[in-house]
Amino acid sequence: MGNLYLVRHGQASFGAADYDNLSELGHRQSVRLGEYFAGKGLQFEAVITGTLKRHAQTWAGIAQGAALTHQALEWPGLNEYDSEAVIKAIHPAPLEKPDTPEMVRHHFRLLRDGLTQWMNGVVTPQGMPAYNDFVHGVTSALDHVRKSHAGNVLIVSSGGPISTAVGHILGTTPETTIELNLRIRNSSVTELAYTPKRHMLVTYNTLPHLDDAAYTDWVTYS
Repeated sequence: MGNLYLVRHGQASFGAADYDNLSELGHRQSVRLGEYFAGKGLQFEAVITGTLKRHAQTWAGIAQGAALTHQALEWPGLNEYDSEAVIKAIHPAPLEKPDTPEMVRHHFRLLRDGLTQWMNGVVTPQGMPAYNDFVHGVTSALDHVRKSHAGNVLIVSSGGPISTAVGHILGTTPETTIELNLRIRNSSVTELAYTPKRHMLVTYNTLPHLDDAAYTDWVTYS
């Protein structure tokens, strides 16, 4: 039996012109996670990432902290959905920059509604696949791990694909998968055990590397 560790990227640049870029804190979260893995003596048989910048940057931070030299396999199916396209599918009018708590809440209310409609086949956001195809992109990575490996594997991805993987394994409803997605924290670790036949959830959305009072301010969600 192997173990698959799914890591959400470090804090990105929410509200900036380019979200797909780690903040300075996001980089520190990633390096700290690598240090934690090294301290546990955790070795990886393989590393797989999505193709987004924040995935590569998070893996680079983990590799730095753990002194790892793996060549990561890029898997496009592990890329995040386009949250702006999801919102525009149900709210075509331009939105103000979410720079106040109320605007942030409004943003995530719209995102939750848009995700629900996308996942139920009501809307197809521009430039995005149908939800079933999005799920296949995620599950194809899980299938690859089961068929190709037997030890510890690291995946670096985003909240949407990770919550989708967990929802697929547990058979959750779209609404439950959305709640899993919107609660996932930056640089969090989700662990699955796997055999050649299936994956089993061990932990979800944990921050063992930040489990100290010194890192209280390092816990982020976006």
